[in-house]
Amino acid sequence: MALDKPYTDVPGTIIFDAEQSRKGYWLNQFCMSLMKAENRERFKANERAYLDEWAMTEEQKQAVLARDLNWCMRTGGNIYFLAKIGATDGKSFQQMAGSMTGMTEDEYRAMMMKGGRSIEGNRFIGENGDAQAHNQPQGAAGKKP
Repeated sequence: MALDKPYTDVPGTIIFDAEQSRKGYWLNQFCMSLMKAENRERFKANERAYLDEWAMTEEQKQAVLARDLNWCMRTGGNIYFLAKIGATDGKSFQQMAGSMTGMTEDEYRAMMMKGGRSIEGNRFIGENGDAQAHNQPQGAAGKKP
């Protein structure tokens, strides 16, 4: 029997629940391995070979290689584990969060300093707020030249 998950209707949000946890177990274990310097060095030396040591899906591996955090989260990644990838790449959490919206670091910081995204138009999928899929990506970093 499937569980009722009313929270799946929140735009721009992936809830890390038990299902996501199971789906992303090996992805998140890989991320935690990056806490050790020797593992970060091995990963940086040959990312694909290091990823192939983990029982991750091919989609998860491609998401990591692309450094697409939204894709990683859709495949079960938890942002607090995924932050280890960003740290390995020398990125701040703020830079990572900005990349998930298509904003530059400065744009993301400015948005957060103003209180973050407005709830208006972002309560449910299908409204017209800035978190809605049809309004993504936001910011200069997400615009194609």
